[in-house]
Amino acid sequence: MPENSVSADLQTGSDKMVEWTDFERDTIKDIFSRIEYDVVGPAALARCLVVYPWTQRYFGGFGNLYNAAAIKGNPMVSKHGTTIMHSLDRAVKNLDDIENTYTELSVLHSEKLHVDPDNFKLLADCLTIVVAAQLGKEFTGEVQAAFQKFLAVVVSSLGRQYH
Repeated sequence: MPENSVSADLQTGSDKMVEWTDFERDTIKDIFSRIEYDVVGPAALARCLVVYPWTQRYFGGFGNLYNAAAIKGNPMVSKHGTTIMHSLDRAVKNLDDIENTYTELSVLHSEKLHVDPDNFKLLADCLTIVVAAQLGKEFTGEVQAAFQKFLAVVVSSLGRQYH
């Protein structure tokens, strides 16, 4: 399957199952086995809330989000960041059925929380930056491509209810 057809299928909401190479499967599993969820998740969510302040509107019950220091030190942001990582772990364990794995979360975020689906992409970008910083030189172009393909599938699955 050509690389660009994956993103085209994801953008159009195609029901085709995503094909994973052995390298991609191994890489995704390796990344998630090496990162600390309670460090990476909070850092990625905090980065998202700082860099894209409009995303804060979905976290009104989290208390003080007035500046970067408050966001980084907020225990609710930290807890939710860790929760996000554990949710991503579900996708890692269900690579061949990510769409169905996230059906309930897609409904929750679209119908109850009314989260703009573009925010999933923003968070995925922030997560990529945090993981790249943690893995350093080991986060090669090939590793990044596999990781971002995984995140694109997750983002598409979370946004499915919106289509």
